[in-house]
Amino acid sequence: MLKIYHNPRCRKSREGLALLEASGKAFDIVYYLNEVPDKKELKQLITQLGIEPIELVRTQEAIWKSEFKGKDLTKDMILEAMCAHPKLIERPIVVLNGKAVIGRPPEKISQLLID
Repeated sequence: MLKIYHNPRCRKSREGLALLEASGKAFDIVYYLNEVPDKKELKQLITQLGIEPIELVRTQEAIWKSEFKGKDLTKDMILEAMCAHPKLIERPIVVLNGKAVIGRPPEKISQLLID
């Protein structure tokens, strides 16, 4: 099933959602700021993305800079930070058939839909 982890206040996330709507495919929307993924779900997303946990973090967010930047964090600690502060999760994330992409730039979503 096609799914987007979406933040309606983010321009790139809205662009990603528009791409999915234009595709005509059925999809689910996860408003991840309200439906916060747990560590297990984040680990699965990271595996599907083929990245390290830190690569899913929005390191320019104020909460990251004030609470976590410069600290020696384990992968689990990074996951816990994203669970506690979902604003830190990069967006949008689109998942299809066990693969995932971060829709920055939004064209990455189009490529996922084609593959």
